[in-house]
Amino acid sequence: MERFINILIVDDNIENQKQLKAILMGGGNNILLVSSFEEARLVLDVKEIGILFVNIDGKSEEAPEFLKAVKGLNTSHNVYKIVMTVDSAIGAKYVKGMHDGAVDFILIPFNPNLIQAKIDVFKSLYHKDQRINQLLRSIFPSNVLEDLNANNKYSPRRVENGVVLFTDFEDFSFKAKSIKPIRLVKKLEYYFNQFDAIVKRYHLEKIKTIGDAYMALSGVTENAPHPATRACLAALEMRDFVRNEKEVAKAVGREFWEIRIGIHMGPLVAGIIGTNKMSFDVWGDTVNIASRAESGTLPGTISITKMIADEVGEYFNLESRGEIPIQKRGGKIEMFFINNIQIKHCLYGEGKYPSTSLRAHCGLSTIDFEHMRKDILNRIKALIPEEYIYHDIHHVMNVEKAAVRFANLEGVDEESILLLQTAVLYHDAGFILEYHNNEHFSADLARANLPKFGYSQEQIDIIANIILSTGYNEEPQTILERIMCDADHDYLGRADYHTVAQKLRKELENVGMKMSNLEWIDFQLNYLEGKHRYYTITAKNIRLIGKKARILELKEQRRKIKDEDIH
Repeated sequence: MERFINILIVDDNIENQKQLKAILMGGGNNILLVSSFEEARLVLDVKEIGILFVNIDGKSEEAPEFLKAVKGLNTSHNVYKIVMTVDSAIGAKYVKGMHDGAVDFILIPFNPNLIQAKIDVFKSLYHKDQRINQLLRSIFPSNVLEDLNANNKYSPRRVENGVVLFTDFEDFSFKAKSIKPIRLVKKLEYYFNQFDAIVKRYHLEKIKTIGDAYMALSGVTENAPHPATRACLAALEMRDFVRNEKEVAKAVGREFWEIRIGIHMGPLVAGIIGTNKMSFDVWGDTVNIASRAESGTLPGTISITKMIADEVGEYFNLESRGEIPIQKRGGKIEMFFINNIQIKHCLYGEGKYPSTSLRAHCGLSTIDFEHMRKDILNRIKALIPEEYIYHDIHHVMNVEKAAVRFANLEGVDEESILLLQTAVLYHDAGFILEYHNNEHFSADLARANLPKFGYSQEQIDIIANIILSTGYNEEPQTILERIMCDADHDYLGRADYHTVAQKLRKELENVGMKMSNLEWIDFQLNYLEGKHRYYTITAKNIRLIGKKARILELKEQRRKIKDEDIH
């Protein structure tokens, strides 16, 4: 499994740069070279650097301050700093630990074996840091982690208008008796994974699951506006997802589940409880009422309290339920069913997805990326001819994965990555209509479809240009266009090249381009050596070595075929 990392070398000695880069190349290492601390700061501001090499010779005043400043430039993760010097005594003085100095030093001239051993250790530590941070982010909200990192504690806080959302499944305990435990867990995981994606999309915070119950918050851990509206949008999407699953199950005669959702808003206290196994939670009457709203609603419906209704009534179609008794707690509270979004505030005139203006009102991206992605992938799966076994759904998703990887290593911002992903997803849709010069149809399809998913004309123009940049004899101009071209041919430098290439060969045969083994090898070599090139520094660093290896392999195959023909 490939693991990728940005490695920055700061050295004004060009020969040192070349030697160290040659030692470090390969294995997913994206090597970046700068000659000064000023250049290094610019890179660190944009890109996530995992390992930093710094030549400290002749920089006794600047180097210590630069090393101290690195943590301030990269607050989200550890940067493993390694100093380079001709003097081991000086190098040892700089090794003070992660916060102020370096974690290690290497001597000039370089010892390749020693450097490779050291780099393997620090790469392993870097990727462990990433896994730990990912785990912590899945347990604690981001603002809680910031407080824990800064102060080693998180003080309980009162929130006056926190929104609590609860879901559970109707008759879950009864239905669970007839399902094998492993299948039950997998089914719950399937639903909860979808809920996680929806919660993330609307900037809510998942708190926990208890059996079949799912709890999320809005307006407690994040600063996005209109938490009640966002919670209602998320609840509608959860309900509709479960409803669609129910219709599919009924159509094929399978057992189905139905969901209940309740939402309430009011004062609550948020904090961390526990010492050995800490957990973030919220307490207060608001939580109890939200739970009662969920348990007291009907299967397949969403009940909201009057406090929520007063906040969201202008955007949604509501149906009064009157005053509903609150079990166990006592008393009554006025509740409403929330049915759908009002037509004037929905994206497609269906009352299903929020309009661009409503999304902006809630501090959400105006792009409805997830539904756009689902729509175009479904089109590709349904409409791409079966004989196109290379340009299929798996190719699209592999290119998307490579594009996101390159974009992250290149330090591209989140909104631009969404535009890039959109271009990738539409890029091969042109094969629905024609095999050659398909990019223009792909761009036209994007122009026709993307406005209904909230894309602006400026964004659509960028996406169309990214798609068209991959055309024959086109030259990519922007960083997104260069990443698109490199991601589309990422496999040329991968170890699975020959497997992927065989799918392309079969596809070409299916469209009438049958070649002998020698012709096929010449076809590949002609493209790899004569036409293709990588454009981004990242792709060159990560894939060029592999591409050159594939060329040598093909030439060896060609030699063997020639020898067989002679004999």
